[in-house]
Amino acid sequence: MLTYNFANLGSDSMYEFLYKCIKNDILSGKIKAGEKLPSKRSFAKNLGISVITVEGAYGLLGAEGYIYSVPKKGFYAADINALPMIKAKSAKAKASEKPTEKAANVLADFSSNQTETDIFPFSVWTKTMREVMADKQRELMANSPAAGIRELRRSIAGHLSAFRAMDVEPERIIVGAGTEYLYGLLIQILGRDCIYGLEDPGYQKPAKIYKSLGVRCEFAGLDENGVRPEILEEKGVSVVHTSPSHHFPTGSVMPISRRYELLGWACKEPGRYIIEDDYDSELRMSGRPLPTLQSIDVSGHVIYMNTFTKTLSSTVRISYMVLPEALAERFYENLSFYSCTVSNFEQYTLARFIENGSFEKHINRLRNYYQEKRDGLLSAIEGHELYRHVTIHEKEAGVHFLMKVKTEKKEEDVIRAAGEQGVGLNPLSAYYFSKEAKPENIYVMNYSSLKEENIKKTVEVLYRAMIL
Repeated sequence: MLTYNFANLGSDSMYEFLYKCIKNDILSGKIKAGEKLPSKRSFAKNLGISVITVEGAYGLLGAEGYIYSVPKKGFYAADINALPMIKAKSAKAKASEKPTEKAANVLADFSSNQTETDIFPFSVWTKTMREVMADKQRELMANSPAAGIRELRRSIAGHLSAFRAMDVEPERIIVGAGTEYLYGLLIQILGRDCIYGLEDPGYQKPAKIYKSLGVRCEFAGLDENGVRPEILEEKGVSVVHTSPSHHFPTGSVMPISRRYELLGWACKEPGRYIIEDDYDSELRMSGRPLPTLQSIDVSGHVIYMNTFTKTLSSTVRISYMVLPEALAERFYENLSFYSCTVSNFEQYTLARFIENGSFEKHINRLRNYYQEKRDGLLSAIEGHELYRHVTIHEKEAGVHFLMKVKTEKKEEDVIRAAGEQGVGLNPLSAYYFSKEAKPENIYVMNYSSLKEENIKKTVEVLYRAMIL
């Protein structure tokens, strides 16, 4: 039966999202002409949604001619080649495949987290893929368990032990295609009646996912040490999402004292949990990182999440979470019918990449690469007139820092002027959920995709856009 992941709804309603998924499958040929679609009731049950949602999607598809119904038999995919609008759209799509002039003129984009081609270990990854194809042919054809293949989960457990001093069993690790999918699983495990707390400012995507799945969110302001437990108490939060090792977007690191305060908050009431997002902990530039909340949690209240998108590539959609024992049992009892959303081929390749030491070597190379790039950018700023007008904050962890600009210009004018000269800027103000006064002219400088040969010219553009 057709299965779709509703974690990436965006601004669509559920029936609109389902309509688009089915439509795309018909257009791509995954659902062939004349193929029978699931009945509304069985489809709704399989997806865990209402029959009304399926009815709405089928209604739109029928109105546009993508499906048709046969009385007492059901719904079938139409022959899209018979639809004149398809040919017109196809011709238009081919005409739009030419690269845009704007993309060619980008000098630097500090809002992008895209990985540069030069830093991905293509040769080693290709060699590992070939080994997997030769050695794991039988396993590649077997269905993956809901939590992911054990070999990968065992490799991740070993990696966490070596890099983060975490002692976790593979059974508690759940693998999925992106953290968005894992958020959706967590809501099913914890329940829609929970009040989910998000840091303000903070990463925007979890808020959109929680909203699309119909759960209540509250936003908790930060002080210099991170999220404040008393605010969580005031707002009745039961599940809080935090990134203590390197907060996004401020870049701050939560001190150990606040970590214990947060654990104390979680232990006060049953059903309270902390989602610890450790998204780029491997990329700390200097010093040893503080212990994870999960590693100092003795009561089973921390859900640890991490991803390989920062260390491998933004297009490698492999993430994982470590559940407390009680929640892991709940996952296997209630959600083991799910199929793992990462292919066996990718899982076995990544498992071997970790096991043979290639991942550790890659991380060490990546740290040096990003540190040289960061130092080159900071050195160029310090040697330019721009330095008299800016202050740099939180530069030791991850691949972004904050740059506060002293200028008479409005933030929107700075962003527009920089953009016209090929530099994309990402303001801190964009990450605030509250309507209170937001900071002006503080920018989140993600330098992961910045090319070193463009650094000097980029700094000059920043100076002209921000100061002149």
